[in-house]
Amino acid sequence: MARVLSLGEAVAELVHDGDTVALEGFTHLIPVEAGHEIIRQGRRNLTVVRMTPDIVYDQLIGAGCASKLIFSWGGNPGVGSLHRFRDAVQHAWPVPLDIEEHSHAGMANRYVAGASGLPFAVLRGYTGTDLPAQTATIKPITCPFTGEQLTAVPALNPDVTIVQAQRADRAGNVQLWGIVGVQKEAVLAAKRSLVTVEEIVDELEPRPGAIVLPTWAVTAVAEVPGGAKPSYAAGYYERDNAAYQTWDPIGRDREEFTRWLNDLTGVKA
Repeated sequence: MARVLSLGEAVAELVHDGDTVALEGFTHLIPVEAGHEIIRQGRRNLTVVRMTPDIVYDQLIGAGCASKLIFSWGGNPGVGSLHRFRDAVQHAWPVPLDIEEHSHAGMANRYVAGASGLPFAVLRGYTGTDLPAQTATIKPITCPFTGEQLTAVPALNPDVTIVQAQRADRAGNVQLWGIVGVQKEAVLAAKRSLVTVEEIVDELEPRPGAIVLPTWAVTAVAEVPGGAKPSYAAGYYERDNAAYQTWDPIGRDREEFTRWLNDLTGVKA
């Protein structure tokens, strides 16, 4: 059964140094404030996982929280590169960063396998690419029934998955709608999960297209209004495009980024 905690309490309890942590969300309902709380609490040596890491992952990497990134695409959507990510890979600043790259389909299938209790997933993918030569977790497999050459990828079972949703009730049932992405699968695949929500309500009203994560599938819920900003939350607020543009010069420069980080964590320069 999910417990209702503050964001600080939830991160302190659920996210540990050395954990594999997934903060999922596809352009929408990205758990940005939870990522900032991980930075504030100074977590280190994390393996961070996400299909589409954007600026909050740039911030986690620049803050020295991550030692490895498992992903399928990374960038500041609509703007350009992630410069803290680039600096970590190319120059090991502030710490070295290992990368494990997959396709979107590969990542999605890995979450599905993890959620299904299976050791790996099989897909028709990666053919004609050089990713299998670069990524040790992509292997050829032969179908035992047809002889077809396919690809296997191992299940993803994060230590903790964090997602943002619109609502939860007081029993910890979570409701989300809009672009859902792999949030459901990422939560079900994880050993522990935290859902930050725009609001906690007495009762979840039916809504077309919504899905519900039942309380038994969620470890903790935290009420964090605006917790997805600058991404958007359908029914609550729109995407802040200017914030993504503003991040580019901050992320490009180590000194500018350090000032941003000090402001976030309350460290005086």
